[in-house]
Amino acid sequence: MDTVRAATSRAGASTRPIVNMHMHVPPNFSAFRTPEEVVAVAAREGARVVGASNFHDHRVYRRFADAARDAGILPMFGLEFITVLDELRTAGTLVNDPANPGRMYLCGKGVNPFKDPSPAALEIDAAARAANVERAQAMVALVRERFAGGGVATSLDDATIIEDVADRAGVPADWIVLQERHIAMAFQEVLFLLVPAERRAGRLARVFGAPTTVNIDDPIAVQGEIRSRLMKVGGPAFVAESTLSFGDAVRLVLEWDGIPAYPTLADGASPICAFEDPPEALAQRMLDLGLSMAELIPARNSPDVVDRYVRAFRSAGIVVAAGTEHNTLDQIPFDPACRGGTPLSAYARDSFLEGASVIVAHHHERSMG
Repeated sequence: MDTVRAATSRAGASTRPIVNMHMHVPPNFSAFRTPEEVVAVAAREGARVVGASNFHDHRVYRRFADAARDAGILPMFGLEFITVLDELRTAGTLVNDPANPGRMYLCGKGVNPFKDPSPAALEIDAAARAANVERAQAMVALVRERFAGGGVATSLDDATIIEDVADRAGVPADWIVLQERHIAMAFQEVLFLLVPAERRAGRLARVFGAPTTVNIDDPIAVQGEIRSRLMKVGGPAFVAESTLSFGDAVRLVLEWDGIPAYPTLADGASPICAFEDPPEALAQRMLDLGLSMAELIPARNSPDVVDRYVRAFRSAGIVVAAGTEHNTLDQIPFDPACRGGTPLSAYARDSFLEGASVIVAHHHERSMG
């Protein structure tokens, strides 16, 4: 823990500095418009270490790093992938995605995004990116068709959404790979622009084929419903995600000098996914896969569940970190907390600080060769 404390020993820093090791930075879908805004809010709230964890493209990390260092924040860098384990998919086992058997989210912590990996790794990464670009194009077309059928005609396409995302974040358009949340927000904004407030519920009911169930005046709620009703499994605009093999995802993390880490959903799903239950079995399954680091997004979880998983991980010798994601427009605190804002236990907080220390030390040692 001394590594983090030494790196963050400014006047006023607490003995337990605020560390957040999983944040989505624009142009990934984020609660913020720019990487500089991420840093400004983090600094205002007293965060001392902030770890970005983006999908698909990390060229924005240079801007994030420069802003963080100017603000006295230690920047860390991560990657996030959607992978698939064929044997678990065949068996119908849910891992950390409650709707798709065999699908595993995998993160890379403490990566060096400024190094050049091997040509083979770049080829894997480029193929995964291209597949996700094609998926986004298909989803936008299907959502547009559904909106038109519901009486909300628009010419919105993926290129237009990409241009808007790039303008908001102040980045080149070729840095953008659209995510479902980008698409949902774009169509919510079209709905609010074209349809008077008193008619929106009726139009959405036609789009969904059933009445809306959210506050029609809440743009974030409407975005969430567009995504869940149209783009998720079973929805009329669902397009299967293009996934990396687990082995290829691990290779990419290692090529960028990172630590492969398992993001734990736990009681963020109900019931808890079979792969993760009980926590002691999850720890062993991780070790069998060669994974020695886990992370939690505690806002999904109750305090007792966080402590159960952290204890199981640490008992197995698995290091554990925590973050907030900030991958919706909701402005939640940077300091990770459990569901409903309930504070972490002292044990969990100390364990997450330890995990941050390991990531920082790993990044330092790898950057020194």
